[in-house]
Parts: sequence; structure tokens; C-alpha cells
Amino acid sequence: MSLTSALGIAQNALLTTARRTSVVSQNITNASNPDYSRRTALLSSEAPGVRVAEIRRATSEALFRQNLDALSSWEGQKQLLAGLDTIALAVNGADNASSAATALGKLQEALQLYASSPSSATLAEGALDAARQVVNSLNNGSRQIQTFRANMDVEVGLAVDDLNRLLADFDVANKSVIAARATGRDASDALDQREAILKQISQYIPVSTFNRSNDDMVVTTADGATLYETKPRMVSFEATSGYATGTVGNAVYIDGVPYSPGSKDAVSGRLAGFLSLRDDVAGKLQSQLDEVARGVMTAFSETDRTGGGGPALAGLFTWPGGPGLPPAGTVSTGLAFSIRVNPAFDSDAGGNPSLIRDGGANGAAYVANPGGASYAGLLIEYGDRLGGTMAFDPSAGLPDGTSVLDFSSGSIGWLEAQRQGASNAELSRNALVVRTGEALSNETGVNIDVEMSLLLDLEHAYEASARIIRTVDQMMATLLDAV
Repeated sequence: MSLTSALGIAQNALLTTARRTSVVSQNITNASNPDYSRRTALLSSEAPGVRVAEIRRATSEALFRQNLDALSSWEGQKQLLAGLDTIALAVNGADNASSAATALGKLQEALQLYASSPSSATLAEGALDAARQVVNSLNNGSRQIQTFRANMDVEVGLAVDDLNRLLADFDVANKSVIAARATGRDASDALDQREAILKQISQYIPVSTFNRSNDDMVVTTADGATLYETKPRMVSFEATSGYATGTVGNAVYIDGVPYSPGSKDAVSGRLAGFLSLRDDVAGKLQSQLDEVARGVMTAFSETDRTGGGGPALAGLFTWPGGPGLPPAGTVSTGLAFSIRVNPAFDSDAGGNPSLIRDGGANGAAYVANPGGASYAGLLIEYGDRLGGTMAFDPSAGLPDGTSVLDFSSGSIGWLEAQRQGASNAELSRNALVVRTGEALSNETGVNIDVEMSLLLDLEHAYEASARIIRTVDQMMATLLDAV
């Protein structure tokens, strides 16, 4: 081997070592960056010596897809759990202290006390006050549900804005990848950026992807709506200015196609979580409160005592559609918000609380205690009605053929069951995120010990190449001196 060849090999080795050292140093610098994929310098033999043929980026498409799916599912369940905690506290209060079930329990106790001493005006006022608390609980619960729905509507709008921004960022990163591939440049940094953005997108909505020429990526939702193909597709949403009972929230559209969040048991992505809370959870809870209100009105309705067959009419509790009662066996939307204490009973409105004992708010035919004596029969009857079976609308999501007391307690149980289910799902999905993230990191991430060991090997290789150059230099100097 000539001295010139030896010098060329050593110089190439130095350049190759410097390039490899740069790659390893970049790996070490980004060891704690979760969006960075390890780079490896691939060598090829080329006279004289070797050179870096390619900088290869570590990838695992299968694990990356699994991690995206896990992220979407976890974010959806996490938002669902947070929303359920919020609405449970807003509607029912801490330890269910402000729930309709608690208020009804206190009303039942007040009726029992009043029945034990029906001549007591103080106990009559106590029963009236307990009735006010039932109304307050139902009114406030309904109001809180609509406020919650409005808040979720705002969150949906913010999520849509974030999605459009992320899709615009994805467009920039994707075009950088295409340009790098088309010109033969290293696309690793652009690929890292694109995958990082894709992770953020998947937190809002579950995605599927496939690649075309030059690593051009197409992104769709899990159910096939196109989010990105050559350019970002518009995600649109029109916010609702205010929510009242019966207000239907607007849908989210992706490239003109309505987005369906799926059932709450399979919620995936923040956007689906917000929509499920706004429409499904809050809607069911509102129906349950409306049915409790209907049950209370029915339990305290006044009946014709003359045998003339007159209809049952609103008694202690009434509504804008009174004095008739709401239709039996079906949800009267917004009843929980509109239910009121009947002014005929309300001392604050000039009414007589003793009508709770005697009846007659709807005329003489509805008087149960004509003599106005200290008679507890009607009070006992009200208590029996509260515990008696009645028909409820199955669409409210609770068992039919139960008492209004049990139905109101069942609403608390239903909400707690939803919360517990979301909590269990959130824990399992979080564990899946951790497992898939660790598996992906093991495949594509940086092992600092391995990289430091490689850096030490490169240092030795650099020293060896430098010694060869020094030796060749000395030999050439000796030859020149001998001439």
C-alpha cells in the first residue's frame, strides 16, 4: 500500500468518525426528548476506506400506531372522568348533600314529623320549607347541567381550533419530509416533527395514517373521514350561544362530514369526550331530574275526593302547564327547571301551608280534610306515594317501575357508576399508554449507556486514524530528507 493510499484511508476514516460522532452526540443531546428517534450512521466501503452512506432513523410503525391509539383512548377517558367529576359535584354537591334524593329524604322526614303533630303550624312551615328545598335542588341541578353543557360546548370549540392549528403545522412538517425525500436529504428532523404533531392530533381525535411516495402521509379519522391529504381538511364547529333544557348542541364537521364520537364506553380523543359529556351524559342526567320532578308532582297531586271522577291536579308542586299534571310515563323536557312550589301552599306568596294537610288548592272537590281538624291522613298518603311504584320513561336510563325516592337515589348511583367506569377505563388506558410508550422508546429511543460506549469507541477510532496520519507524515518527511 502506498503512503498516499494510506493517507487517503486515514483521512476518510477521520471524516467518517467525525460524522458518526456528530450523530451520536445528537442522540445523547436528545436522550430525554420523547419525540426524538435514534439516528444510526450506516457505513459503506468505498476506496479509499469507508464513508457514511446513510443516516438511518429508528422506526417501529406498528408500535407507533399502537401508541397513537392508546393516547387517543386515554385522553378520551381522562376527559370523560374529569367531566363526570365536575357534573356530579355541580348537580349533587359534596357527599350528595344538594341532590334531589337528599332533599326528598328530608321532605319525607318533614311529612312524618308533621303527621305526628298535624295541628302544628311550625311543622307545616317545616314541611313547606322541605318542599322548597326539593324545588331548589331540581331547579339548581337543571341549571348546573345546562351550564355544564355550555362549558363543554366551549371546550369543543377550543378543541376544533387546536385541531385546525395542528393540521396546519402538520402540513408544514409533511411538506418538509416530501422535499427532503425528493432531493435525497436527511428527513429525520422533519419526520420527528411530523410524528410529534401526529401525537398531539391523536390526543384530540383517533387517527389512521398511510404513506405515499416520498413519505407523503395521509391522515384520516378512525371512521374514515379525511383530516389531511395533500393539504389540511377543515374541521368546523358552530358554537351554541346559550343552553337551555331541550337545546341540541351542534355537531363537529370534518371535511363536511359530521363527526360521531361513538358511545361513551368507547370514547377516544378529547373531542369525543367533550361531545359525549355535552350530549350523552348531561342529556341523560337532565332527563332523570325531569322524571324526578314529574314523580314528585304526581306524588303530591290532589285528587277528586267527591267521587265525581275529576282529574288529578297539581298540588304542593306545580309547573307552567298546571294545574294539569305532566303526561304520565314520559319525560317532560325541562320540568326540573320549571317546577315550583304551588303559591296556594306558599306562605311567602300569601298561601296556606296547612293545605299540605288538608288539600283543596284546586277547589272544594279536592279537600281531603273538610273539617280542617288535626287530621294526618293526607300527610301519610303523601309519604306512601313517595315510596310507591310509578312508571318512568326508560329513555332516562334508569329502571322503570320504582318509587320516586328510589329513582332519585338511582340517579346518583347511575352517575357514580359512569364515573367509576370512566375511572377504571382511564387507569387501564393510561397503563396501555405507558406500556406502548416504553416499548416504542426501547425500539426507537436513545439508550444513553449504549451511546456513551459508542462515543468512546469513536474516540479510539479517531485516535487510531490520527496516529496513522502522524506515522505517514513522519515516513514522508523521512523520504523527503533522504532525497
